[in-house]
Amino acid sequence: MNPHLAPVGVPDPALLPHVQQLCDLVDPYACGPVEDELFAAAMAEINAWHTERSPFFRSLYASTPAEAGEAYRTPLVHANFFKRHEVLSVPREDVELHLTSSGTTGQKSQMFFDHWTIRSAQRMVARIFERNGWITPEQEVNYLLYSYEPAPSLNLGTAFTDNYLCDFAPARSVEYALRNTGGGAGGAGGDHEFDPFGCIAALRRFERDDAPVRILGFPAFLWFTLERMRAMGVPPLRLPEGSLVVLGGGWKGHADRQIGKEELYARVTEQLGIPGERIRDTFGSVEHCIPYIECGRHRLHAPVWSRVTIRSTRTLEPLPYGERGYLHLVSPYITSVPAQSVLMGDLASLQPGDACGCGLGTPWFTVHGRAGVSRNRSCAVAAAELMKGMA
Repeated sequence: MNPHLAPVGVPDPALLPHVQQLCDLVDPYACGPVEDELFAAAMAEINAWHTERSPFFRSLYASTPAEAGEAYRTPLVHANFFKRHEVLSVPREDVELHLTSSGTTGQKSQMFFDHWTIRSAQRMVARIFERNGWITPEQEVNYLLYSYEPAPSLNLGTAFTDNYLCDFAPARSVEYALRNTGGGAGGAGGDHEFDPFGCIAALRRFERDDAPVRILGFPAFLWFTLERMRAMGVPPLRLPEGSLVVLGGGWKGHADRQIGKEELYARVTEQLGIPGERIRDTFGSVEHCIPYIECGRHRLHAPVWSRVTIRSTRTLEPLPYGERGYLHLVSPYITSVPAQSVLMGDLASLQPGDACGCGLGTPWFTVHGRAGVSRNRSCAVAAAELMKGMA
């Protein structure tokens, strides 16, 4: 068994039995009345947990009226709140991991994870990878990570995630697109530079190897690599069978150069030889670590451990399927910080599961971009700055 699939226990089984039961569900896309009832019970438990331990959440909960017909209370906490405040619902000595959401400067979400919270989130990722057949302990792979090369003080959420995803198949070799230059002392753990020529050299070397390739990280840098290959006249490569692309982080900072997923996926297939069903985008954030990974038809289905609502940008009222509004993400998995109900700064729309056709029954959402104009930075924004003058 992959160690990330191993059992993990909630901090207090007597107070959080339904949270434990929900997060123990093996099928990541189970859905129905039984799962809905369990989710509501788990939300009641986690709300009580944070009400008891967080003065901030206690006040928010008391001042938030229940919405008509809702099965559980979901006081809204905007993701930006965590850029200005550190709020904990566990003793600081119980914090096992501290991650930030942004780069070398600018506002950073400070998120703290106790053992249960980070391990349960990792187990969710492992469940989805297992369902897709992407846990291959018997098969070595070559990794090309479009993320930050490790540095002593690096604590960015994207770097942590991408390195964690390397645990699902043993590494024959690992190459990083954002190379640590050793300079600087900022929150990103030093200076990093995008190395397109190193990426191209790695891909050409991987083509000659018999091990599958796994490409993980920011889609913008993968696109710029493909563009550089074309500009240099590098002929299309055919990476070994079983290669996989799992992207995340978006195009923040490069919105004027962003292309559609269909074009990006087509170019990956054309220039690297990886079929479309082996190319998947993801959505996630350090404030809400539930994994949203595309299905074979490239839709972001909500897993059983979360619920997704779209809220009006004017009134914050829930919107019906198909309408655009703020993305509201809910999950009772987190005990360390009262982030069980996070309102994101992303505009999105929601569709019922059967509108996809992939066979998954849970609703799926489409992200349409960031709401408004903000000076807040994300990991992708910081990474995008490394591209200046290089793409």
